Amino acid sequence: MSLANVLIAGGAGFVGSSLALRLRARYPDARIVAADNLKRGGSELNLGRLRAARIEFVHADIRRPDDLAFPGVRFDLLVDCSAEPAVLAAYQRGPAYVVDTNLVGTVNLLELARRDHADVVFLSTSRVYSVAALEAIGWIEEPTRFAIAAGQSLTGVGPAGINEDFPLTGPRSLYGTTKLACELILEEYADMFGLRYVIDRCGVITGPWQMGKVDQGVFALWVGRHYFKRPLTYIGYGGTGKQVRDLLAIDELCELVLLQIERIGELPRRTYNVGGGLASSLSLAETTALCEEITGNRVEITAVPENRPSDLRLYVTDNARVSADTGWEPRKTPRDVLAEIHAWIRGNESLVAPLWS
Repeated sequence: MSLANVLIAGGAGFVGSSLALRLRARYPDARIVAADNLKRGGSELNLGRLRAARIEFVHADIRRPDDLAFPGVRFDLLVDCSAEPAVLAAYQRGPAYVVDTNLVGTVNLLELARRDHADVVFLSTSRVYSVAALEAIGWIEEPTRFAIAAGQSLTGVGPAGINEDFPLTGPRSLYGTTKLACELILEEYADMFGLRYVIDRCGVITGPWQMGKVDQGVFALWVGRHYFKRPLTYIGYGGTGKQVRDLLAIDELCELVLLQIERIGELPRRTYNVGGGLASSLSLAETTALCEEITGNRVEITAVPENRPSDLRLYVTDNARVSADTGWEPRKTPRDVLAEIHAWIRGNESLVAPLWS
């Protein structure tokens, strides 16, 4: 596939900047534009990396259509990595910013895709699934984690995790609702205007250059806090740290997206669950043990037994559909990924110290 002009929305963020750099390596002659409002702290640290790779940065807010005018440019591909990704943001700051950014902003981007008849890769989220349904998954308690039980009454869940048939009905957080709404609107744009797209419902993505915070980027946060010997907290589910997520290395996500871009003619209008899978899942308690091993440090961890709104006991991605369609499978172990984050922090200590120390 030949690309002349590519727009990456959220292009200075963790996922967007990583994809931009991989796209530059794959398409050395393409014009790659990274648009971002730099609202998320730490995203400005990626600008030098983008500039060194000849990636054009545009300070743009997707909530403003005029920022997306790009007169005289016709984009072949639009990759939407933009979002307010924190589930608690709507509770803490009110709904308007989340709706305006995640929903209205994406509609503005789809208008640009319609104008240019561009292909679209939309990075959605596992949070589109109902919180009540996820909490109704049968589970067992093991010494260091909660795990999916053998027998399940719900569709879309099995030993490998949650697949695309899992229930969507019911509240899912305003963040998840805006992303699901964008999926539906993208389907309508594709039907009305003949657009090709791929939707990836991503679980937890992590790796070097993620500026992890309490509300988003938990695995990078855990490594960073251990490295700088700063305290942490187990929140919810009795404060045991047994809640589980699978983690996907950013470079493996980039491999998948590049494959989807190249084969979008064979995979038009497909929606996938994308994550590390069961083999790359960790509880917070298991993450702590790995971080202690990798960094050589132990930190104080307090327990807050009470759950927060929209907390989940466990989420593990079943990648069967995307693997069947593309041949892609994540290969890195959780230890591989956490060790890469540790090496990045050690090599950029002065740069990232303000985030975690």
